[in-house]
Order: sequence, then structure tokens, then C-alpha cells
Amino acid sequence: MGTSLEVRDLSIRYRSAESSERQAVDAVTFNIAPGEVLGVMGESGCGKTSIALAMLGLLPMDRTQISGSIVFGGQNLVAIDERSFRRIRGAKISMVYQEPGIALSPFMSAGDQIAEVAHAHTNWGWKQCRSEARTMLSRVGLSSTDRILSAYPHQLSGGQLQRVVLAQALICRPALLIADEPTAALDARSQADFVALLRELNHQLNVSILLISHTPEIQASLADRVLVMKDGQIVEQGRFEDLYWNTLHPDTKTLLRRNSRAGADAESEDALQEQLVR
Repeated sequence: MGTSLEVRDLSIRYRSAESSERQAVDAVTFNIAPGEVLGVMGESGCGKTSIALAMLGLLPMDRTQISGSIVFGGQNLVAIDERSFRRIRGAKISMVYQEPGIALSPFMSAGDQIAEVAHAHTNWGWKQCRSEARTMLSRVGLSSTDRILSAYPHQLSGGQLQRVVLAQALICRPALLIADEPTAALDARSQADFVALLRELNHQLNVSILLISHTPEIQASLADRVLVMKDGQIVEQGRFEDLYWNTLHPDTKTLLRRNSRAGADAESEDALQEQLVR
């Protein structure tokens, strides 16, 4: 299938104002194939979000030391400058954040914010950008497109906001979508709907997805492969069902069998096992 993105021996070290250093990512190697959904799991602080931010050139370079390579489209993203990143970020690699309300400006309509991404990365006129924004809103499952286009973020529900952010991320048809805990701010029903939508768009657009989520059910539903990280390193990787039934690392067992809804351990475990044997 070829490779959409290839990471080799990536290490990320942060320096604080007091001159102390912390190793966030330690010699990580993996690849993502075109159209593949690669899941990443790990405790908070294990380095998964640092990897995502490095792919987008969003780490504070005055306080960060990066080594290794992230090869995308024939370029090593570790070695390019900010001007080059601006051509990639949002157009070829995009990101859906955990809190859509923070990712959107409260002073612009949803439609303008989606169209603005297309306007920044294409030679389309504003009218075409607005038309593409309407089309993409419909594609992410928002049927009242005229109302959504003119609405401001505070006028939309959490589920609607997350779909607006997804439309914004996909309007330029990127090769890679980074989804960082994309369902964390949603209720259970909205989570299920959003996961189904991501699966459908992955198939329709053949977009590769780096899926960062601590929720086992979401990884089981979406990920073709899963990386398990601890202390900046990949400790285990493979298909979710293989990791679930044949765990080699103790932290993998803890992560994959953790209940995602407090107080419903048996119910969550039974649902996950039922999903895996379908």
C-alpha cells in the first residue's frame, strides 16, 4: 500500500526555564499506510500528544530538542521551517482536538471558519470556499447546513461543534488526520455517532488517521493497529484483538481492559468482548 507517514527513531526532549530536561518521546519508530487508522494508547504524559504536535510543527522550538525523522510526502518534517509547515498544516495534515470549543473562534461563524481553511490553502474564491464548507458540513452529518453555516460556536451543541471542527479539518482533503481524544467531550450517544462517522469518512476519503484515545471501545471500533506507549516508548503494538487476547506487557492489559465509564465495569467489559468476537 505504500507509506503515508514514516517515523524513525523520533525523540523529543523538553527544556524548562530552570534548565532541567524531560524526555517526552524516546526513539519511537512506526509508520502509517494510506487509508490506515493507527491507534495510540497510553497514560497521560506518555508522549502520544507530543508526537502529534511534532507532526504539525507545533512544539515550542526554543524549549524542545527533536531528533530522528518524520517523513511525509518525501519531506522530513523534523527538518523543515515554519513557512513549509504552513503549507502542510491544515492542507495535508490536519487535526481534530479534544475540546472543539477551544479550537474555534467565538467571533466567527462556523461556516466562515471552515471556509477560511480552504481559502488559506487553495486558489478558490470566497464563494467557492463557502460552497465547499456547505458540502463538507453535509458530509459530516450536519443536515441543517444553512443554520450551522451562520451559527457561532456558542449557538451549537458539543456534538455539532466537533463535527464543525472535523469539517474544518477535512475540507482540503488531507492525507492524514490526527484525532486527539476526539470524543472525550461528548456524551455516550454522540461518541458512538462520531466514531461511526470517522469510520465512514475513513473509507470514503481514504484518509489515514492517527487516533489518540485511551478508550478501548473506540480503538476496537476504528483502529487497524494500536501502539501502546509508556514513558515515551512503544511497549507493544499490533491489532487490537491480538493485543487484547494475547497481552505481553502489563500496561497494555491495564489500558485495554480499563472501563471507560465509571461504575459499569462488567457491562463495559462484556460489550467490548462482544465487539471483538463479531
